[in-house]
Amino acid sequence: MVKHIILWTLKSELTQEEKAEVKAGVKEGLEGLKGQIPGLVDIRVQTRCLPGSNVDLMLDSTFEDVESLRGYSVHPAHVAVANSKVRPYTATRSCMDYEAE
Repeated sequence: MVKHIILWTLKSELTQEEKAEVKAGVKEGLEGLKGQIPGLVDIRVQTRCLPGSNVDLMLDSTFEDVESLRGYSVHPAHVAVANSKVRPYTATRSCMDYEAE
């Protein structure tokens, strides 16, 4: 199994209400990909951070293998969500991919 973890910070110019809407849209869009992309085992978006966190959103996803992760990155359904619900609203993105034991 391969884990794909993303941490995002939303753009500072967004209001709290806008941030809440964006978070809900990202969660709905990305979690909605389950069952659509070959090799995607699980996908979850965490939107509720504890005080002291320095990011706004976390994607925690699991893939069968590295090839499945590569396929996900270019899959039209994923690209559509990323281009419409994620990229326009995020200021920073950090990624960690690793082989799960």
